[in-house]
Amino acid sequence: MKYGQFILAIFFASVALTAKAATSAEQATTKLIVSNYAKTKYPIVFNHGMAGFISIGTDQFGLDYFYQILPDLARNGANTWATRVSPLNSTEVRGEQLAQQVEEILALTGAQKVNLVGHSHGGPTIRYVAGVLPERVASLTAVGAPNKGSPVADLILKAEGTVVEAPLVGIVNLVSKMITWAQGLDPNSYPHDTLAGGNSLSLKGSAQFNSKFRLGMPTTSCDEGPYQQQGIYFYSFTGVGAITNALDPDSALKATSLLIDQGKDNDGLVSRCSARFGKTIRDNYHWNHLDEVNQVLGLRDVFAPDPVDVYRQHANRLKLQGL
Repeated sequence: MKYGQFILAIFFASVALTAKAATSAEQATTKLIVSNYAKTKYPIVFNHGMAGFISIGTDQFGLDYFYQILPDLARNGANTWATRVSPLNSTEVRGEQLAQQVEEILALTGAQKVNLVGHSHGGPTIRYVAGVLPERVASLTAVGAPNKGSPVADLILKAEGTVVEAPLVGIVNLVSKMITWAQGLDPNSYPHDTLAGGNSLSLKGSAQFNSKFRLGMPTTSCDEGPYQQQGIYFYSFTGVGAITNALDPDSALKATSLLIDQGKDNDGLVSRCSARFGKTIRDNYHWNHLDEVNQVLGLRDVFAPDPVDVYRQHANRLKLQGL
């Protein structure tokens, strides 16, 4: 039990490091637009992963989940939005919350569709929105997303049904509430359900979700998925590193990486094959799970691509596709 608790602590501490908030989406704004390189036809809407947020802290000293990424896109002409859903809950609950925010963004901008980008649990979450609102979605981009689940979630769920389940779930639900509180919100303003979140990201739970939401998903074990269905374009990219900078706190992901394919081909939480979805832009960046959103505070391998650059280039890809 002590080992399970240790893994659980590493898992949530690592993800939580990657996040002000209101009751819905927030637009990234900038006083200086330097180019139209990233100016897409439709707004780009970002969704955080498990234990995520829009930003934590004050306006002057806040930590954005997608660190430095949205402001850079805004400087290059993009209309970008960050969304907030329950830090810990099922994909369906998070998806309904995101769908409401998509409708709000469309009403505010007058756009007909959005380009959705989801990191980690945000990947299945944006896929849910495409399933229920396909006419509102221009593209989906899944980043380090456990589309076929993660063995880490299965390990955590081993506590289910044991004597430690109730106290463990209570502690992690408290963490979820603290993340909400740290964004300046009532901790009870979002529903928190650790077991529902874990089950959604388990291998079995992901398979059940995929049977209902097939858009963009590969038909073989480790292949690309369809590039386009129902007028929606699909993309993905991910990393395959664990320790990418010895000074970075996210090096703790090395422990969880060993639980996936003997430590091979994964970003510390999600395997390369599980992350593949739609057109795979690249599935071997020297990034770990937090590097994928430029965390913690931009620390990464000195020779690895800058995530800010990669997202800017992807926005240009969407622009050139007419999205």
